Amino acid sequence: MARIRQVIRVAGVVNPGALGQSRWLVRLRCRPGSVSAIADALAKRDDVNWVALSAAGYEITCATQSRTREQREDLLGKRLPRTAAVLDINAFAVLRQFMGGRGRYWAALHGVLSPEQEAMLGREGPPFTEAPVVARDPVHLTADDEEILGSLAADGRASLVDLAAAADSTPGRVSRRLHALLERRVVHLDVEIAVAALGHHTRANLWLRVHPSAVKSVGRTLAQQPEIAFAAAVSGTYNIHAVAHCRDLDEMFEFTTDRIGP
Repeated sequence: MARIRQVIRVAGVVNPGALGQSRWLVRLRCRPGSVSAIADALAKRDDVNWVALSAAGYEITCATQSRTREQREDLLGKRLPRTAAVLDINAFAVLRQFMGGRGRYWAALHGVLSPEQEAMLGREGPPFTEAPVVARDPVHLTADDEEILGSLAADGRASLVDLAAAADSTPGRVSRRLHALLERRVVHLDVEIAVAALGHHTRANLWLRVHPSAVKSVGRTLAQQPEIAFAAAVSGTYNIHAVAHCRDLDEMFEFTTDRIGP
């Protein structure tokens, strides 16, 4: 069991778009020697979804999941700009997500689980349905919802009994409410995978600039590539962001030149 805990983690991740809030990707260029401390501080925040280091340790990329406009503005407009070690900030609003959100469907995992094991995970059908990132009819959370979401954030495999205890409710009521939250995409159960354990030792954050008329077609094509774990259209100079995992630098070179380039 100890070995499994080093490879996967299941967590309930709230989608701010379902609550009427936009999602943002942020690139930070930092002073040498300061990246680890800043990345650690960001990773501890509830309104930061993930954090990655790149550019030989001088750059941080993170995704925010602020639940309110005030929370987002406090992070992007006040706290980060005031951090002396941060040299530059670029923030990009996520406009459309093409791939991501349900880690176990990452194409590179095909064949890792048997059909029987896949069936045990439940929820058949396509792994991700492309849709607007901000709901036009946002969900309003109750106090019980917040308790359920808080428990899932700590452990995405929490039982209905555990969730009911946290919300001071019954398993039946929690089951119905959780089903509604999942259906309306307020939360998804994210499987975080240490991809190096599967032989993928090279990761790249791809920032692409394509013609506006090609954004949809490029994003949808990227989503079909086994190396791509996340792809989205974003605002700003670069209009597509994607995360690619390859086995080594040579495979990354072949992927970007022979398939991404064309």
